[in-house]
Amino acid sequence: MADYQSQRYPGARPVPPAFRPEDFPVAMAYVPWQRWNTIYDLERALCSGTIFPELDKPFLGVRGGCR
Repeated sequence: MADYQSQRYPGARPVPPAFRPEDFPVAMAYVPWQRWNTIYDLERALCSGTIFPELDKPFLGVRGGCR
């Protein structure tokens, strides 16, 4: 498994065989307040999956973030 990972992802750290959630620090998230601005009409909202234009982000269909 390690050989496959190192070939596919050079420089990647090996994944530990097991981990415990208590080994990780607690995270603090920041979520800004959303303002109620304009909303999509029903048909557009159903196609987009949201009524808020600010949350209508493009899905590129690839893994690994921005490219």
